[in-house]
Amino acid sequence: MLGLLTLDWTRLYDWQRRPDTFSLDDFRDLEALGVNIFHPAVETGVRDRRAGVDRWLVGWHRLLRSGPCFLGEVETINDLMTLPLRGRIGVIVGFQNADHLSSREDVRSYFVRGQRLSQLTYNSRNALGSGCLAPLDTGLTGLGATIVDEMNEVGMAIDVSHCGERTTLEAIEASARPVLVTHSNCAALSPGQPRCKSDRVIRAMAQSGGVIGMTIVRTFVQRGGRPDLDDLIDHFDHAARLVGVEHVGLGSDVDPAALDPATRQPHPLYAIRGLDPVSRVFQIADRLLARGYTSEHVRLVLGDNFRRALADIWPDETWRPVSERELRRDPFCPAPFPRGPGDLPGVETTAAPTTSLKLPDPQRPR
Repeated sequence: MLGLLTLDWTRLYDWQRRPDTFSLDDFRDLEALGVNIFHPAVETGVRDRRAGVDRWLVGWHRLLRSGPCFLGEVETINDLMTLPLRGRIGVIVGFQNADHLSSREDVRSYFVRGQRLSQLTYNSRNALGSGCLAPLDTGLTGLGATIVDEMNEVGMAIDVSHCGERTTLEAIEASARPVLVTHSNCAALSPGQPRCKSDRVIRAMAQSGGVIGMTIVRTFVQRGGRPDLDDLIDHFDHAARLVGVEHVGLGSDVDPAALDPATRQPHPLYAIRGLDPVSRVFQIADRLLARGYTSEHVRLVLGDNFRRALADIWPDETWRPVSERELRRDPFCPAPFPRGPGDLPGVETTAAPTTSLKLPDPQRPR
């Protein structure tokens, strides 16, 4: 639920400006990762927040709607379930800040334009609340409560990954729908790291029906010295023991290769001993199985949990039965990598393989 297509922003902007530059090799690099739904949210970092968000939306729409073979935009549960079955990789468009949302009308407008998730704040304070690096966390503001209410109403997912403790807890309390922590780790194992979440927050998040996605960012994993793969798995394990495996997911916060775009060398931000970022989904799955988690538990962690939460957040009317004809892949598209029924494709979120496809019931109460 925080998975990037690339850390090379120049390359990404080129794809968005000229979708024909996104090649079969680029698609294969993503496909080999084992992730078939990405949520590559960013903080745009520009002075005019609304203009930055608008440019980002236009660029994603141009790329994701450019052809039937490689990528597709995820706006509904139907898209989330069926795009991977057509051999395409889906992208959920979201943002790591909500400072472009200043009214109920803004929430509705950006939802109509394809935004399906937003963090309430980035690291600092905005008009909705306080980020985790704000000198003083003053909590969810009146505007923040209004935006949370409207996000619930339209079905836009709420993310509190970068929010401060008080703002996070008050946002969860204010929300009638599940609240997500798409990419944070456990403060109990990495004390002093402001981006990690306390046990109190993780319990509240789980009580809302939400999911926390664990990252492979080194500073969010380490407890002293360079962390290893087992240190990372400890975070999954801590949250699962605290609130149940049904509320734990993957939010690695990196692209497939984790290379520094400037040097083309492994990025030190993701230097975890024993972890190959390209194989992270499979290594995490293997290590969870080795610790006694079942295959079903691993499927939950690799995507089923986030899919369930999104089905509880996004509007009911987005789901419709899908015909076999609609699931057929365009015969002029390259064939996807073959997958067997025993494979465990990753999801930042992930869609289940056809052998275990379980669709949400559109009639069940929220």
